[in-house]
Amino acid sequence: MKAVFGFSILLALTGCTTSNTSNRVESLLNQMTLREKIGQMNQYSVGPELTGPEGAQNDRYSQFENGEVGSAINLIGHKDIRKLQELVVEKSRLGIPLVFAHDVIHGYKTIFPIPLAESCSWDLQAIEKSARIAAKEAAADGQNWTFAPMVDISRDPRWGRVMEGAGEDPYWGSLVAAARVRGFQGEDLSDPLTLASCAKHFAGYGFAESGKDYNSALIGRNDLRNFVLPPFKSANNANTATFMNSFNDIDGVPATGNKWLVNDVLRKEWMFDGVLVSDWNSVGELVNHGVVKDRAEASALALKAGTDMDMEGANFIDNLEGLVLNGSLPESLIDDAVRRILHLKQNLGLLDDPYRYLDSKREQEIVMHSQHLEASLDMARKSIVLLKNENALLPLKDVSSVAVIGPLAKDKDAPIGSWRAQGKSNSAVSFHEGLVNKLGNKVQIAYAEGCKLSIGPNNFLNKLKIEQEDRSGFPGALAVAKKSDVVFMVLGEPAFMSGEARSRSDIGLPGLQLELLQEVYKVNENIVLVLMNGRPLCIPWEEGNIPAILETWHLGSRAGDAIADVIVGDYNPSGKLTMSFPRSEGQIPIYYNYRNTGRPENDNDLVFYQHHMDVDRTPLFPFGHGLSYTTFDYSNLAVRTMDNELEITVDVANTGERQGEEVVMLYVRDKVASVSRPVLELKGVRKILVDPGGQKTVKFALTKEDLSFYNVLEEFVFEPGAFEISVGTSSTDLLTETVQFN
Repeated sequence: MKAVFGFSILLALTGCTTSNTSNRVESLLNQMTLREKIGQMNQYSVGPELTGPEGAQNDRYSQFENGEVGSAINLIGHKDIRKLQELVVEKSRLGIPLVFAHDVIHGYKTIFPIPLAESCSWDLQAIEKSARIAAKEAAADGQNWTFAPMVDISRDPRWGRVMEGAGEDPYWGSLVAAARVRGFQGEDLSDPLTLASCAKHFAGYGFAESGKDYNSALIGRNDLRNFVLPPFKSANNANTATFMNSFNDIDGVPATGNKWLVNDVLRKEWMFDGVLVSDWNSVGELVNHGVVKDRAEASALALKAGTDMDMEGANFIDNLEGLVLNGSLPESLIDDAVRRILHLKQNLGLLDDPYRYLDSKREQEIVMHSQHLEASLDMARKSIVLLKNENALLPLKDVSSVAVIGPLAKDKDAPIGSWRAQGKSNSAVSFHEGLVNKLGNKVQIAYAEGCKLSIGPNNFLNKLKIEQEDRSGFPGALAVAKKSDVVFMVLGEPAFMSGEARSRSDIGLPGLQLELLQEVYKVNENIVLVLMNGRPLCIPWEEGNIPAILETWHLGSRAGDAIADVIVGDYNPSGKLTMSFPRSEGQIPIYYNYRNTGRPENDNDLVFYQHHMDVDRTPLFPFGHGLSYTTFDYSNLAVRTMDNELEITVDVANTGERQGEEVVMLYVRDKVASVSRPVLELKGVRKILVDPGGQKTVKFALTKEDLSFYNVLEEFVFEPGAFEISVGTSSTDLLTETVQFN
């Protein structure tokens, strides 16, 4: 009986066959010592060394054995996960199972495009499917919980973590957040092919000053309410199981210790009753913020603010017991946190069967399934944005030879991107492979690397060094460019130049890439620039000179095949930007939904207005920008007042010669309000397929709630008055009507 003793106690105490969930959790909670309760609030990152023959010598082994750890992160594979789960279930007094967590961001082993790229598809069903497949693969490999979706709104492409989000707009970010929660969690969280989702980082992380990761965020509550919090609220409404604290402070109050943000807004106002986990040692980092003197005070502040679980810092397990015993903290706060953690484990089905996720046959059948790879290809094609296409250079036609040049052209690792979970390094279909597979012997393909992009270790933990001196590859690149009809320059960022801790002050093409491009341009101007990157880049020379630019991001496992499909015209690109591209770093932050000032932009020659005197005030590529191989015409915009809503219709005609998908965007502007409102706000999206010569009427409806906002008193209000209603293909190409709505 020794092997199942702990789990037998768990089953008996929780009454697994008859009692409801609440009674089961309460029964178990009543049996726990204070130390065991705090153990449930303790999360450690572990590797296979803990489950090996020397594991008992690990300092943390006894804590797992004694039931003093509630969750483990970063442990991979059935064998090791089962060993650690068995240790806890069979050795600890109550046998409460662990919940296993991993950063499953854009795929598990089958890798999908980075989330920023996916958001540019404007296809919520495809985004949800991407998360669904990622959850299936991760759960089949033994994981229970993902630290995704990241729903931070950001207006600063210098911040490396923009690759994890949905861009700069709160409306679209809210829809994407809900879609990804649904994808990860499915219809029933106890299904062993689902994951508990985690909306992160709560909150303001994307507003870090100067785009520096972990930096302070100076943001008022009005902006917080109207721009930052909506995607989090949407994730909550979609029943995300968990939230995660952010590292930053908000106007001097660190988010992990921010009682107003967590208890008042998240817990009370939104009625979130799930688990709030800290980010990696963000509890202990309260000491560095200077708001507490030591880890004990940090633990107390975080707990009072509403944090349930301490990730990796060992702050709670080291300090909370003493704080309760000396009367500094009520044990009821501990009970509340543990109750939520146990409910999560119950909802995942782990209290019924700690090993329900551990099925090696299921893993073999599901992970890297051919249908998953096809879905990755479909998502990759939809995520590509055609930024520029002068003289219809794309799709490729009537050419006998092409040159493929650039340090990323044969790179099989960059497309996997950062935050790749268990995606295998150097496993993607490269651009060169995709083009060769597509063109075969029909077109002569010459290749030259041109320049090196990275040297030194290329992984998550190390700094990336960029080669700045070696031009020895230039002559070979120029030689193949001279003799080719079209040149494909495949340039951008390696995988780990974006992501956490990958902030950049200069977001142009790194290394010698721009110089290489300029030299090639001197011998052959017929260039298609293929960008691979995890953030919007600053590319004014490229935009001004290169005839065709294709934004391909980091597209995942089938990247090269997807890009080739677009290049030859087998797929008509339909992606549109969800984040603006600046003309220069000095414009940042730059975003479409800005407020007017007392001296707004103007078209005359007066100097005394809001602008930079050395750069055009507009973005290089605006929010919503994206071209197609066909053309669309908008007409007959009509706005009607129908009872308590506005009905909007517009005709969209395909005036080109190819079938194409168009993303139709609805924007509003509240002309006069009690607080200054944005000049444009996205309030509706429809993605439609239109045959050449065809036309579709697109309908939208807006309610008073859709036109409401948070005022200075933090009240969500509708203020009647005049509204501009705009519909079009991007934030800068619109038809507009004004309507009175009372």
